[in-house]
Formats: sequence, structure tokens, C-alpha cells
Amino acid sequence: MAGFTFTNSGREARIIDKLGDLNWGLIAVVSIISLTGCVMLYSVAGGNIDPWASRHATRFAAGLVILITVALIDIRIWMSLAYPSYALSLILLVAVEVAGETGKGAERWLNLGLIQIQPSELMKIALILALARYFHGLTREEVSRFFNLIPPALMIGIPAGLVLLQPNLGTATILGLVGFGLLFLSGLSWRYIVPLIAGGVAAVPIGWLFLHDYQRQRVLTFLNPEDDPLGAGYNILQSKIALGSGGLFGKGFLNGTQSQLNFLPEKHTDFIFVMFGEEFGLFGGFLLLSLYLVTLAYGVAIALQARSQFARLVAMGVTINFLLYILINVSMVMGLIPVVGIPLPLMSYGGTAMLTVMFGFGLLMSVHLHRNVEIARHSGAFW
Repeated sequence: MAGFTFTNSGREARIIDKLGDLNWGLIAVVSIISLTGCVMLYSVAGGNIDPWASRHATRFAAGLVILITVALIDIRIWMSLAYPSYALSLILLVAVEVAGETGKGAERWLNLGLIQIQPSELMKIALILALARYFHGLTREEVSRFFNLIPPALMIGIPAGLVLLQPNLGTATILGLVGFGLLFLSGLSWRYIVPLIAGGVAAVPIGWLFLHDYQRQRVLTFLNPEDDPLGAGYNILQSKIALGSGGLFGKGFLNGTQSQLNFLPEKHTDFIFVMFGEEFGLFGGFLLLSLYLVTLAYGVAIALQARSQFARLVAMGVTINFLLYILINVSMVMGLIPVVGIPLPLMSYGGTAMLTVMFGFGLLMSVHLHRNVEIARHSGAFW
């Protein structure tokens, strides 16, 4: 009995030590961004906490629990769960094709009864884990051997292809770029990188032939939105008007005319940055992007401190994924790239996206807590 009590006390002490070692600076920055999202969703609803702000706050609170829980789990356990997580996410993506629910013209949702999930969001995290697990077992020289590139190419290409069938070009692009980023960081030779980039550029005209009509229209609208100002070009034109009208310091909280008078579309999801810019101006937008930059800096710093290849790649994968969310969304609403329907992380309203982002931060925090853990390259302890 005494031994049992001692063991429990030891476990409790380790948990308390881990809680104390959490990167509370990162948690604080993430919380500030999410709180800003709650404030903007309150404004979207015309000064009401319902329907969006209250749910956003609840999901963030649940996300914090997920973050801390994931962080406390040993990074080697996450390594052992990498391939099963990927397999489950792939099965869910296939299930979307069979029994998925259509939302805004795309089959992206899977109804599980009590909840609806977006398997493509889950795949972003699962792909990071699986690729990190695979490359952990290879030396830099082995990464660039042709036959060793076939498994990661399939791991990236199959889910990206399934997501394209939904169709969801934005998420498929993120999956491809995250995969390419991890290939690069794992030591892929430039003799492959240069042809891959050149091939990607050369494939653009061919890819145009496989786009859906509405996707082609988005590209044409991006090139010249004034051609159809009340139709296909309406969203991006209103977005530019709202951003421009915000000026240097904005019109003030709850005073954005384009958003409050409902000229701005999808202002609680894809275009929430535009609403923020209209109400708080260029200065406010700069501060928000600075918070995102600090978050990314935390991610890179945590990756550099990790001793194992698996932990480093997981941390960088989560950071790259978060960066792509921000780059694509902000570029999209500013008219720098076509509209592809990617939310602004921690700000936009959305359940699956919020929880998967927080899960990703949990993995990042797990890397931080277990940064000194060394994992043998060919260790079979956690297979």
C-alpha cells in the first residue's frame, strides 16, 4: 500500500511539474488572439454574444483542455499513435465521399450523430504526425533515395486527392505545402526540390482543366473582380472597400459600416480579418498580425530546442500549418490570391478548425515539455 501511495504521489508530482513547465507565454498569446475573435464575433452579431461569440468561447475553453491534455502525454506515445491516427483520418476522408454532408457546394462534413466533423481538418494534424514518424527513421542521405520518397508521396497525395474531390482546393493546397515543407526540413536533396517546384509550375495549365466551374470563376474574379461587381466579384470588392474604409485607426468597435450593414459576406468566418481591419484600421491589423508572428516564433523556438527528429518535425509541421492558415486567409481577403475558403485560425467561427488548431498547439506543447527526450532513430519501443 505504501508503495502504491508513493507511486501515485510520484505521478502527481510529475504532472504538477509538467504543468509548471508549460509554455505559458504561448498559451497567453493564443488566448489573446482567441479572445479577440470572441470580441469580433460579438460585433458581427450586432453587439450580441449569441450565436457566435458564446460558442467560440466555449470551443476555445474546450480547446484549452485538449491542449493541456495532449501536452502532458509523452511525445513517444504520440509517435506510436502517428500511423494509426493517419489511417483513421484517411478512413474518415473516404467516409466523406460515401456519406458526407454537403455544405456550400462541397462535401466536407461527416455527421457522427451528436457532432459533425470535418475530416480534412483532422488530416492536417495526422499527416504531420505520420510524416514526422516516417522521416524520424531515416538519415538525411536516406531521405533523398528515390524509393524512400514513394511512401511520403503517397501519404501526401492520397488525402490531398480525396480532399480535392470534395472539392476543397484550399485544404488540399495546405496538405501539399505542409508535406513539402516537412520533406524539405527532413533533408530532401535539391536535385529533387528544383524539379518538384518546376513541375508544380508547369502543371498549373493542366490543373486548370480539372478545376470545377466555380473554381475557375474564382480565379477569373481574382484577376478582374470589376467584371462582375454584383456577382462573382462582390465578395472581394466589398472586402477591399471595408479594409480601405478602416483607414489608419479604424471606425471603432461596432461602427464598421460595411460589416454592420451586411455588405460584407461571410464576416464571421472567412472574412473576419476584414471586419477587424474596418473597425480597428491598419494599426489594429498590424497588432493582430504581430500576435500571430509571436505565436510562430514560439513554434520555431520550440522546434529548435527538441532533441529528437520526430519532435522537431512535429513542431515545425504544426507551425507551418498555422502559418499557411494565416497567409492564405489574409492574402485571400486582401485580393492577393483567389478566394479558397480558409478560416483565420483562432479568430474565425468554426468548431473543427478551432479544436484541431488547439490539438496542434497541444502537440507543440508536448514537444516543449519533452524537449530533452531522445528517441532512437530505429527504436521499436513504441511501435
